Amino acid sequence: MREINGKLDGKGLKIAIVVAKFNELVTNKLLDGATSKLKQLNVSDITVVKVPGAMEVPRIVKMLSKSNSFDGIIALGAVIKGETAHFDYVCAESAAGVSQVSLQGDVPVMYGILTTENMSQALNRAGGKAGNKGSECSVDVVEMVNTERALQKEFY
Repeated sequence: MREINGKLDGKGLKIAIVVAKFNELVTNKLLDGATSKLKQLNVSDITVVKVPGAMEVPRIVKMLSKSNSFDGIIALGAVIKGETAHFDYVCAESAAGVSQVSLQGDVPVMYGILTTENMSQALNRAGGKAGNKGSECSVDVVEMVNTERALQKEFY
């Protein structure tokens, strides 16, 4: 049996992070977690693009994916439920948009947009009790880039 796993070494990789500014208390923590972990994984070429909110993230992820300038992309944001249905639309559309780029583009895209009931839950997922989703996305993007490279080398 053959097993192919991506290494967790980001040396030489170019990674872009698209981060929503809305709910900046949370998204700054996600961004800090992502950049810190990328550096721990030997990624030195990191580009950060800030956008107004989660709805704007997919468009910029798509632009960066098409640029052929990056090996992987991380999408970060925080959508916190309010008293209207707007939360449901933003969550669904941002997830669908990022997923579409991930499946149709040529680089791995990690989805790190938090969708929580309240600020406490968001903060717990941005470095609190539940870890840091930005950091997790950094591990995942490095692993996926290296997995795809291993598959390309092996089968193409």
